[in-house]
Amino acid sequence: MRAPSGKYFAIGLTIVCSISLIIGNVGAAELPDFTGLVEKNAPAIVNVQASSSGKADPHAQIQGSDEDQEVPDIFRRFFGPIPRGQQPGGERRSAGSGFIVSADGYILTNNHVVDGADLVTVRLSDRRELDAKVIGTDEQTDIALLKIEASGLPVVSIGDSTQLKPGQWVVAIGSPFGMDHTVTHGIVSAVGRGYDRSQQYVPFIQTDVPINPGNSGGPLFNLGGQVVGINSQIFSNTGGYMGVSFAIPISVAMNTMGQLKDKGHVSRGMIGIQIQNVDRASAKALGLPRSGGALVNNVSAGGAAEKSGVKIGDVILSFDGTEIVGSSDLPPIVGMTPPGTKAELEVFRNGKTLKLPVTVGELPQDQDPVASAAPKAAAGNQLGIVVEDLTADQRQQLGLKSEGVVITRISGDAARRAALQPGDVVLMVGRKSVKSGAEFNAAVKELKPDDSVMLLIRRNDTTSFVALTVPKVDNE
Repeated sequence: MRAPSGKYFAIGLTIVCSISLIIGNVGAAELPDFTGLVEKNAPAIVNVQASSSGKADPHAQIQGSDEDQEVPDIFRRFFGPIPRGQQPGGERRSAGSGFIVSADGYILTNNHVVDGADLVTVRLSDRRELDAKVIGTDEQTDIALLKIEASGLPVVSIGDSTQLKPGQWVVAIGSPFGMDHTVTHGIVSAVGRGYDRSQQYVPFIQTDVPINPGNSGGPLFNLGGQVVGINSQIFSNTGGYMGVSFAIPISVAMNTMGQLKDKGHVSRGMIGIQIQNVDRASAKALGLPRSGGALVNNVSAGGAAEKSGVKIGDVILSFDGTEIVGSSDLPPIVGMTPPGTKAELEVFRNGKTLKLPVTVGELPQDQDPVASAAPKAAAGNQLGIVVEDLTADQRQQLGLKSEGVVITRISGDAARRAALQPGDVVLMVGRKSVKSGAEFNAAVKELKPDDSVMLLIRRNDTTSFVALTVPKVDNE
């Protein structure tokens, strides 16, 4: 076989090079360059350190120890121990990220980063460390607004999280494991995700951006360099990155920030119902053409929903024109609606679709945005534990006769330090057996500040005593 002539060889080489160049350009066009975004926004990202000093609780569980053990030794040597959890002597520390939203020193971060802190310190990109004042916090959205005394600070640009779609590129900047201004990227996996039952108000943005301890409170950017979310949680069996991360939409965060700045608390709408998902079996039984919507299983007496004519067994298909695909869609929409707003509910009942006008009520503090307190639910108390009565089915499953109440919400530091969690069953307060939420609160009411009390707790198949100290009441 003859070798190709120089002319044809040159033509062939030119074609190959051209194809390679085209492929290279296509690849470059599909893979964004984040350097400009990072250079512009990194100066506005801060590290947040929070600490609280209190009396040591010998029964408290040390938090974060498993995560600390997973940090490689080389990082321990260069960066020191990661401040997190409860330290010897009773001091508790936490670390996270935040970002500057105004040149005069307002900063957004997560509530859980600064929750219960006596001292909050912010480290800027120029290495200055400034004490921060907590202007306000909101547990339901996990947002905290801080203020430092400074001026002329770099700020981020705020985007529109309602325009996010699955598949879009996003970038996170934060301080995982204490390493400031770490940049990671990924895509939006889903939007409107109802991930955390204790945060029904938040339609989370799910991403596959690598997020680790210390990233909490840091910004999530779109490719335009605008903040579209605040990194808040990870789903993990190990405490480290597993490819499932959750961010608070910036639209929710800015609404919360505005209210905290103006009045120090957040007002939310409420219509006074309890709801559940509609699965295929329920849809068939109700005569719905497909599963979807929010099935009403309780209507609060005197609430907005009752006044509008909502009944148990109704399926809410839309709220003021916004479709309700699943029950988790409804609480954020109702919660974001200002109290007093006139809206319209579309409900399915007995094979018919009805339009019901409703005037949105106001959600009391620490209450479900959709529902009022559950039937037979106890209010909060000085231990920061909200409980409700066990149902007959729950008692049967647990093998209990008449004793016990189930924890539905933890809102106090004493209960958190004791590692209590929603779903735990309280059998006794001290030596008193409790059979209802009212009995539980009555027993707790007898305690005095700084008293210690033993709670008998049932979790899964294990029963154990947990010691709590009643917090002191500050008189100012």
